[in-house]
Amino acid sequence: MTPPAPGPTPAQLLEQLSAFDDEAGRADFLARHPRLLGPEVVAELTELVREQVRVDVQQAFRIADAALGIANQLGDHLALAKAMRAKANTFYAKGEYASAVDLHQQAVALFEAGGETNEVARTLSGSIQPLLLLGEYSRAFAAGERARKIFADEGNTWRLARLEINIGNIYSRQDRFVEAIDCYQRAYQGLLKHNDAEGIAAALSNMATYYISLNDFPRALEAHKQARQFCEEQGMPLLVSQADYNIAYLYYLRGEYSKAIQMLRAASANSRKIGDAYHQALCNLDLAELYLELNLSAEASELAHQGYEGFTKLRMGYESAKCLAFSAIAASQQGHAFEGLKLFAQARDIFVKEKNQVWPSLIDLYRALVFFEEGRFFEARRHCSAAWESFRSLNLPNKSALAQLLLARIALKTDDPEQAFQHATGALERVSALESPFLIYQAYLLLGNIQSVRRDRDKAYSAYQSAREALETLRSSLRGEELKIAFIKNRLEVYENLVELCLMREADPAAAEEAFTYVEQAKSRSLMDLFARPAPASPENDTGQSELVRSIKDLREELNWYYNRIEREQLQPEQQSAERIALLQQEARDREKKLVRVLHDATDSDATDAGLQLPSHVSIGTIRAAIAPETLLVEYFRVRDRILVCLLGRETLEIVPVTVESRVASLLRLLQFQLSKFRLNSQYLEAFHDSLVLATQSHLKDLYDELIAPVASRLKAGHLIFVPHGSLHYVPFHALFDGSQHLIDRYTVSYSPSASIFALCQNRIANTSGTSLLLGIPDAQAPAILDEVQALSGVLDHAELFVGQDATEQVLRSKGPTSRLIHIATHGRFRQDNPMFSAIRLGDCSLSLFDLYQLRLPVELITLSGCSTGLNVVAAGDELIGLARGLLHAGAQSLILSLWDVHDKSTGEFMTAFYGFLQEGKSKPEALRAAMLKLKSSYPHCYQWAPFILLGKA
Repeated sequence: MTPPAPGPTPAQLLEQLSAFDDEAGRADFLARHPRLLGPEVVAELTELVREQVRVDVQQAFRIADAALGIANQLGDHLALAKAMRAKANTFYAKGEYASAVDLHQQAVALFEAGGETNEVARTLSGSIQPLLLLGEYSRAFAAGERARKIFADEGNTWRLARLEINIGNIYSRQDRFVEAIDCYQRAYQGLLKHNDAEGIAAALSNMATYYISLNDFPRALEAHKQARQFCEEQGMPLLVSQADYNIAYLYYLRGEYSKAIQMLRAASANSRKIGDAYHQALCNLDLAELYLELNLSAEASELAHQGYEGFTKLRMGYESAKCLAFSAIAASQQGHAFEGLKLFAQARDIFVKEKNQVWPSLIDLYRALVFFEEGRFFEARRHCSAAWESFRSLNLPNKSALAQLLLARIALKTDDPEQAFQHATGALERVSALESPFLIYQAYLLLGNIQSVRRDRDKAYSAYQSAREALETLRSSLRGEELKIAFIKNRLEVYENLVELCLMREADPAAAEEAFTYVEQAKSRSLMDLFARPAPASPENDTGQSELVRSIKDLREELNWYYNRIEREQLQPEQQSAERIALLQQEARDREKKLVRVLHDATDSDATDAGLQLPSHVSIGTIRAAIAPETLLVEYFRVRDRILVCLLGRETLEIVPVTVESRVASLLRLLQFQLSKFRLNSQYLEAFHDSLVLATQSHLKDLYDELIAPVASRLKAGHLIFVPHGSLHYVPFHALFDGSQHLIDRYTVSYSPSASIFALCQNRIANTSGTSLLLGIPDAQAPAILDEVQALSGVLDHAELFVGQDATEQVLRSKGPTSRLIHIATHGRFRQDNPMFSAIRLGDCSLSLFDLYQLRLPVELITLSGCSTGLNVVAAGDELIGLARGLLHAGAQSLILSLWDVHDKSTGEFMTAFYGFLQEGKSKPEALRAAMLKLKSSYPHCYQWAPFILLGKA
């Protein structure tokens, strides 16, 4: 007779029990396995919870539910208390603090009833962290003192050391850092004796918080990294996730946004994976704030909403309200005034309930701005006045100045220039003592506007010059709160006003050159900053940098640190400390003065190496020297709705008004609609081919009439360099049609974001020898990519071809720096909502703008032959945010990119023709023109022959 198969072991039964998500399933399982109904099983399960909560919170939660289910069936109060405590600890790990506190209280009551004093103390100690995160400081201290007395009476030194961490956390949450560090040091020393890995990691992490309070970034970073390494070695992913968040936050405070964004995104994904709801919500909150400062409103809105949902579930009011406020700012920046006002009102109510002093007034200022933009000036004045009074009473001079500047703008809009003058001069007096160039800029800009209304051109010009000088002193990092105020984002206004005043001086022969200088200063300032800061040969490598350069970089990062600390101190949920704010402000002022002194000793080379923004333009003489014979630079600029064109040659300059932007914008929309029809099926395109060509040419003719016809007789050159402005960045100037010819029929054409960047590209050092690196990633939507790159490998000298999964990021990183040409045939993904994450697809990843910033590609030409690779979002200050930005920063001398989704087959023919002409000795503009003309004979629609533009050196 065959013996019966052995039944499952107790360990297997526990594993099966822990897999149930529902109570009914657990109950049925326990009914079939009654041997699991015992207090020893509850004890074993609670021990499993303690181990598992560091690794897999969801699994720990299921195990705790199983323990609770058994304890309830047993009716054993001691077992029930242990199960409740285990479940409370999983609630805490998930970020559900109120639920954790409730269960801890119930467990304490049961342990007290059973006379289990040690268990009472353990549970009280565990309840401290969720209590303090709920703001229940008195209850947290009381729990700590009760637990301390019990552990001391028992002589339990290990539990006392653990308790010191939790009590230190209460002090830290209240910013009582000296008392906190004493607790952490006692905990660390005690836990070392007991070899408590988890406790040691927590003590290290909390000591890093103390170093932050001392503004000691290097030691704080080192402590967090040490804690992370320790937790990883000990297999504690939850604590690794927390350390990752803390490290990312440190970089955020230092103003290292690119690094902070990458780390916060990684920390968020990991938090989601392991079920750490608290840190996931924190990552969303910080990323939302970062994106607002980068003008990326859509992405900020989405993340702020996710953060709000997370914090609402966690019942954390202050953080929920911050997320709502960021959502409201994003909505108002996107023009959704009603939605923004509704969200601001909800956030304000929560902040008032939380007894926060500053945020309600800050929201009043934000609401005033929304009303101002909507032309509702009475409501704007009411809210702004309330904010101004509050900021003055709270002694917040920066915010008080912001409110007063908005009051000045409101007065100007309501035809009260005298009231506007009083507010503007009052704000100027306040901000002059703050050493805040951006607020000084705003005050002088307003004074210039007021003097313009008074028709005093000389005083207006003087005020605008003071505003421009303040703006030119700004470096690449600004104080975050000022950046979130929408009216401050228009840095073009002062240049528009100066250009207008210059052009009124018709009799002055120097007026045109001065006006052109202001046009250049207005454009692509942060792209110029990136241009002056070459991509690193290796990340974070400062070997060989002078002490002066390192000093400049350190001082800039320290200033970002102090500005952020001041901001957070003013807005914190607890009572702010005037003494601590004053101390932080003094530290910031000391570093501002030191930075000014150091900059006096720095050369242009030092400043560039330190990442400082050099002057945002180069001289008109330098630009002229870069313009080749038979070449004309055609630069557009918008002054309010009026579009001007500057025609700059080696010896000439004319500035001519041509049209109004609203008209061009309407015509451009019609052209883009025609181009979008190529996404329709091939039968439609074949049936209506001729009418599509005629309709598109009609719109190209209308744009020609507006932008080119007024100056057509002055375009006496063979090569035109177009420098667009605003929406004109989307105009295919080379394809504009005069009724018989396209512009490319008569001229070679290239483009540049600004004349200064054009001049810098001409002198940029690039590889004059090396391979032609070809990367092709074909797929079902673009099978002709394979034919394209294979054909090019036969045309180009020294070609190295990588296709599909072999066309990796590592290939680009390793071979790109020594190549002469790089051609990447793949899909581009342009993100209108968040252009910083526009990307090109490689064989193993998507390469975003952030990734491009880290590459070093000093090559003569980079071509991206995929869809929409040349599109940009044109942000405030005529800033182009797209793939071109990253490739120029990486070191490319010239780029060929596409303005719209390209046609798969014709693109391959175009590129073969272009490189063939290039190999014959034609210049890049000549080869591009020849390829366009060749394709135009076979494909008459501009969608197929005109998608590509040449950017940079021509």
